[in-house]
Amino acid sequence: MNGVELAIISSKFQGICQQMANTLMRTGRSGVLNTAHDFSCCVLNFDNSFIAADESLPVHVLSGPDIMAKNIDKFHPKKKKGDAYLINSPYHGGSHAADHTIIVPVIDEKGIHRFSVCAKAHQADIGNSKPTTYMADVEDVFEEGALIFPGTKIQENYRNIEDIIRMCEIRFRAPEQWKGDYLAMIGAVRIGERELIKMGKEIGWKKLEKFVEVWFNYSEKRMRETIKKIPSGNVTITTKHDPFPNLPKEGLEIKVNVSINNKLGKIKIDLRDNPDNLPCGLNLTEATSRSGVMTGIFNSIDHTIPPNSGSFRCIDILLRKGCIVGIPEHPFSCSLGTSNICDRLENAVVQAFAKLGDGYGMAECGSLLPPATGVISGLDPRNNNYFVNEIFLFHTAAGASPSADGWLTLTGMGSAGLCLLDSVELDELRFPMIVYRQEIYKNSEGAGRRRGSPGAYVEFGPLKSKMKIAYASDGSYFPAAGVRGGGNAAKAQQYKIDKFGKKINLNIVDEVQLKENERIVSITQPGGGYGLPYEREINRVTKDVLEGWISNKRAYDVYGVKVNSWGQVNKKATLKKRKELIKIYKSKKKYDR
Repeated sequence: MNGVELAIISSKFQGICQQMANTLMRTGRSGVLNTAHDFSCCVLNFDNSFIAADESLPVHVLSGPDIMAKNIDKFHPKKKKGDAYLINSPYHGGSHAADHTIIVPVIDEKGIHRFSVCAKAHQADIGNSKPTTYMADVEDVFEEGALIFPGTKIQENYRNIEDIIRMCEIRFRAPEQWKGDYLAMIGAVRIGERELIKMGKEIGWKKLEKFVEVWFNYSEKRMRETIKKIPSGNVTITTKHDPFPNLPKEGLEIKVNVSINNKLGKIKIDLRDNPDNLPCGLNLTEATSRSGVMTGIFNSIDHTIPPNSGSFRCIDILLRKGCIVGIPEHPFSCSLGTSNICDRLENAVVQAFAKLGDGYGMAECGSLLPPATGVISGLDPRNNNYFVNEIFLFHTAAGASPSADGWLTLTGMGSAGLCLLDSVELDELRFPMIVYRQEIYKNSEGAGRRRGSPGAYVEFGPLKSKMKIAYASDGSYFPAAGVRGGGNAAKAQQYKIDKFGKKINLNIVDEVQLKENERIVSITQPGGGYGLPYEREINRVTKDVLEGWISNKRAYDVYGVKVNSWGQVNKKATLKKRKELIKIYKSKKKYDR
């Protein structure tokens, strides 16, 4: 198979994933799908190896679909055309219970299983004991309350198994909304199935078999060549998660060991030296432990390397059963398996790459889940219907890279910026709420040669009603860290404003009920900085001042640039200040924010 054929067929696979994703986006009922796009679509080989995805969330697809498909093989060894399987179990390859996944085997006219198509979508509600899909403060999966599917047949001969549908409808708070999202997922996988069968007939199944072999070998070769350009080394990074309920009072320490052998073209990540599973909702699943590692790796290397089971051959991930960053034991809860500790894991990996030398890795990105991306619920007085949905208001979070400032709409490293921010107008139409303010939070960025994104200030509340907001805001104690002399980001904050205008500080994990005329303020996590702030180009500092993202004082004190409110730079004062900052840095051997 020549390079042209390889490129064309790989594009066809990606195109099929894109068709699936487009179906989900256009037909999903809940805002978390049709607005925020918190879903992913991919194609697996018959042996469950990962071939391709479109613009999918890394935490959803880099690992998980393969493990889920393997468990479905175990429970359902004989598959037929028209079958479909629902799986969300964190103990069987799922990312967390809120991510429902539909997997469909693609079977040719001879009855041979050729591929599988997978659609994973975050649900607005999954029947938890509280109206949120993120339950940080529960002791186990029973208290969490989610309806768990370990690989359950939900369609046979292209028809729903109505018993399963009824179980979901009676359990979920907004059954019509769930049913709409379920049908969108079914539509997506059936389109993927149809297009793969069409491609098999057009190109030939044997040629597609050959493509998969060559595609994986090509991807492995590219990956090894890339690793050989990275300095060899062994780095251990320790990071801390905020002290949530049932975590240590001083915060939870996460340790990641990264070993790179550039002669062999191999990367080894060891996560075994971490605490056992804890009685909380923060435990990672096997899928998110692996995806978190690979998200960090693929954020630190050449972006043109195809992420698939071929390039994955160059990565060894060492996990331990019963570990909070590993393979969870039942019944420990993994309700926040895609965020929080997973964010810390991803960030530790990119920090390790940054330790290897200037030009590698990234600064830490801000953590989830602040009230600005919390789950809202209540009774809509306009129609007397119950509503529940995760909102995606302004959340920045991006850490700086060696070559670029953090951008404003990352939301989280595990989503790679692919979850879109909500339209304020649509949120206010769909739900009884008002968004009062969304803006950049000044002087909050992790300073550096390349700065992290600034934080966001978000203020919202109910309209002529009551509303609950559930959130789990990491970064309120331990903010995103800078690397290679870059500064830490500002801390996350959250507080309530009562009807008299009084400010009331809130817990970092809570389910807050707002009454009419009350508001919640969420100051979201910015990203850390990369490199020394006084090395930042003067014109970039000046632009940030003119944009209103940093003050004149911060420009002078931190970046060493004397600039007035009209953007005029005092070159003499700037040169003098930067010389002072160089002396301070050399004496401290570090940069203090």
